[in-house]
Amino acid sequence: MLSQEQLGLYLAKIRKEKRISLREVNKLKDISYSHLSMIEHGKRNVTPALLRNLADLYNVDYLDLYEKAGYIDLINNEKRVNIDKFGNSVVSIPLVGEVRAGYDYLAQENWEGTVEIKEELAKTGDFFALTIKGNSMFETLWEGDIVAVKKQDFADDGNIAVVLINGDEATVKKIKILENGIKLIPLNRRINPDTQEPFYEDKTYTKEDIQTMPVKIIGIVKQIIERNF
Repeated sequence: MLSQEQLGLYLAKIRKEKRISLREVNKLKDISYSHLSMIEHGKRNVTPALLRNLADLYNVDYLDLYEKAGYIDLINNEKRVNIDKFGNSVVSIPLVGEVRAGYDYLAQENWEGTVEIKEELAKTGDFFALTIKGNSMFETLWEGDIVAVKKQDFADDGNIAVVLINGDEATVKKIKILENGIKLIPLNRRINPDTQEPFYEDKTYTKEDIQTMPVKIIGIVKQIIERNF
């Protein structure tokens, strides 16, 4: 196991050998330039999900990086489980707890475990899993559903996205792109019989709101992994 500083130097060495700049890593993998720089200088810990992403870009064995970073339990898990009951190649992604601004929600201490997605899907980006809370996305997503989320900071019109609003816990809503901002749309359109108003209402945020509140897209829901009924 390498120290944080040694691991940073090792990752920088691999990147330079591949002749890839930090700017190129930022562009290709949508990882913050400053975050990458701090990792390589030993000033920031690196998560398993990010190691997996870098390994893919640098074309190296991610299990070797896991070993050097000290993620021994993940190595054992990856080696034991790689084929599901249907014969599909699968990989494990972290099932995270709360997603809030101001800390690394993919840090291992925030994991509630791991879940599996098909390797084919995992190769399209950096993924984590999240448990749906509440009924605002009923009937497409139900409370308790576990979904695979592709980590990215943008969404196309009609995507179901994970969004941080004003630093609070993440919400999952359908995205409508507007000329001057975005609209977050709950799919549950049921009416409260007592008030005759919707249980959940659309919320619109201007470009100024997005910058100042802020309103931040952190990922796109790509798949329902588990539904317990």
